[in-house]
Amino acid sequence: MGVPEGDRAADPPERAFHSAALRFGLLASPLRLRIVWMLIRNESDVTQLALRVGARPQAVSQHLARLKLAGAVRARSEGRRQIYAVTDPRVKAVAETMMAMTAADEAAAQNPAAPAP
Repeated sequence: MGVPEGDRAADPPERAFHSAALRFGLLASPLRLRIVWMLIRNESDVTQLALRVGARPQAVSQHLARLKLAGAVRARSEGRRQIYAVTDPRVKAVAETMMAMTAADEAAAQNPAAPAP
C-alpha cells in the first residue's frame, strides 16, 4: 500500500532532505556544537573560545574553518585577531532547539516523577 498522491505532494524535495542532513551533520560533533553554543552567546577569538570549551586552539580552529566554510559562522578582524560569530540563524535555531530538548531530557532523568500512589 503506497502513500496517497495528495500526501506525497506536500513532501519536501529530495534535495531538502540532503541539505537538512548536512546541517545536522555540521552540529554532530559535540565539540563543534559546543563551539556554536558559545558563539551564539558571545563573539570570540580562537584562544578565548578554546579556553571556554576546554580544547586546544588548533582543534577549535579546524572546527571554525568547517563552520565558516558551511556559512554558519563569520570572522572579522580586530587587530591581529579573528573574532568569530554565528551568522546563520537556522544553525542558531537548530542548536538552541537541540540543547533545550537535551536539557529537558537531562532534567527529567535527574528528577523522575514520583510514582503514582
